[in-house]
Amino acid sequence: MSTLILGFLTSLIISFIATPYVKNLAVKVGAVDAPNQRKVHTRIMPRMGGLAIYIGYLVAFFLFVPYTSLSEMLGIFIGSTIVMVVGMLDDKYQLSPKWKLLGQLVATAIVVVPFGLKIGVVNLPYSGSIDFSSGWLFWLAIPITMFWIVGVTNAVNLIDGLDGLSAGVSAIAAGTMGVMALLMDDYKVATYCFVLLGAILGFLYFNFHPARLFMGDTGSLFLGFNLAALSIMGFKEALFVSFIIPIVVLGVPLWDTFFAIVRRIVNKKPISSPDKGHLHHCLLNMGLSHRSTVLTIYSISIFFGMMAILLTKTTKWTTIIVMVALLIVIHLGTEIVGLVSRRHRPLINTYRRIKIKQTDQQRRTN
Repeated sequence: MSTLILGFLTSLIISFIATPYVKNLAVKVGAVDAPNQRKVHTRIMPRMGGLAIYIGYLVAFFLFVPYTSLSEMLGIFIGSTIVMVVGMLDDKYQLSPKWKLLGQLVATAIVVVPFGLKIGVVNLPYSGSIDFSSGWLFWLAIPITMFWIVGVTNAVNLIDGLDGLSAGVSAIAAGTMGVMALLMDDYKVATYCFVLLGAILGFLYFNFHPARLFMGDTGSLFLGFNLAALSIMGFKEALFVSFIIPIVVLGVPLWDTFFAIVRRIVNKKPISSPDKGHLHHCLLNMGLSHRSTVLTIYSISIFFGMMAILLTKTTKWTTIIVMVALLIVIHLGTEIVGLVSRRHRPLINTYRRIKIKQTDQQRRTN
């Protein structure tokens, strides 16, 4: 436990000290973010702040995280370093999406193939288990794992639209995974999670509204990759609930990304086309301030984190009930904020039709 605390404090302090220097470096090399019609900020801002997160993480990783040669932990470190470098290049040179994706695939392939990070055994309720560690399922585990890591990496990148938003949501997810690892007596994963958490919090002081610099793709890709890989490492061989826990922990970025895809399909636009319809945009359009929007999404993330922790202690039927309730809440929230469209609101529109019928019946009765 003392190693965990020391790792957390070391990464936090070093990240905090490094951030102003990284800010100056970003300005010198021209890694800045200019405002446009899609973005919320109104002045040129230095980005590449994720380098400060990485520096704090780097020092604490080698001092406190228990890793060995060819271990999954070392693989995550190497993979996340690669995507961090890709993010730095993008912050400076504005890489095309295909080159960013290529870098993510290379990093993911490294952590999956030589270092062996893959989904393992999934124990399903009432129907045995699926063992991905042998036979033809072994080869199926590789693309599934790669799809998950790349998907989550980009989901975290997509929510990086307001001061402190992506960093704060990532911190909540890392903290949640750390607590769950402690509950499972997995101190190796817990130490890694709290080292990552400390590095994020040290940077978040400068990134919260009004931000003094942005993390850029340097930070969002690095954090997304780490969270995706950790979610597999911490819960790859356990009960059915572990199969859905990573989805719940990363609920906000996955929710936002899923409905961004749905929104673009409904509006007949390319899936990769940017827009101002993300969750934070919708909350801003509802009249919330910049700070209130970020704190609201933090609250949602904390709620998802608490649900994930709860799911580790529930029975199978309780898990199913909780998940159904969560899906209903998510869908209703999506309709309320207009995450897909102001017109496509099946639950709300059905409720309104029922109320109208009830009102008409009452008038006829009277």
